[in-house]
Amino acid sequence: MAGGNTALPLLLLAEQFAKLPGIGIKTAQRLAYHIVGIAEEDAKAFADAIVYAHKTVKCCTICQNLTESNICHICGDTGRDNKTICVVETPKDISAFERTNEYKGVYHVLHGLLSPMDGITPDNIRIKELLSRIGGQEISEVIMATNPTVEGEATAMYISRLLKPIGIKCTRLAFGIPIGGTLEYADEITLFKALENRNEI
Repeated sequence: MAGGNTALPLLLLAEQFAKLPGIGIKTAQRLAYHIVGIAEEDAKAFADAIVYAHKTVKCCTICQNLTESNICHICGDTGRDNKTICVVETPKDISAFERTNEYKGVYHVLHGLLSPMDGITPDNIRIKELLSRIGGQEISEVIMATNPTVEGEATAMYISRLLKPIGIKCTRLAFGIPIGGTLEYADEITLFKALENRNEI
């Protein structure tokens, strides 16, 4: 990152911000300048919040969602339908579905999608955990809610082929979401309709 006469600590801070998804070099530099311009106690609180989250947030032992406890609040909710599992790519996708207030099942987070070109194989995402979970309880339906991208479709088809032989109904969201779009930015009505009109795969 070009710096000219910019102080080295400022450059190093900007480089760290630039590693975040969706943050370009110019935005990273603006964030770095902002941080060095705030009060020292605010800067310390910001740094402490990052360290605290990194130390305390972990994956739910059941669904792999992010949580402070061993079991997340959704898996621990006795009012949820544990026989229906909605499989998503990231924890952010769970937040999108929860905003609809319509889905009453549980989730499973893959933490990625299959992408052989990028070296991401079934062993690199949480498919084994999903299969182990399904083998240990009675499941009526698995909803594949990966994004409508090449990787999302490939992952949905791969998992559905694993589930078919054991008699698990596997459905795919009926996307009113544009091909190449992401669930995170879909509105609640579109997501609800996609969930309501899902198709078996």
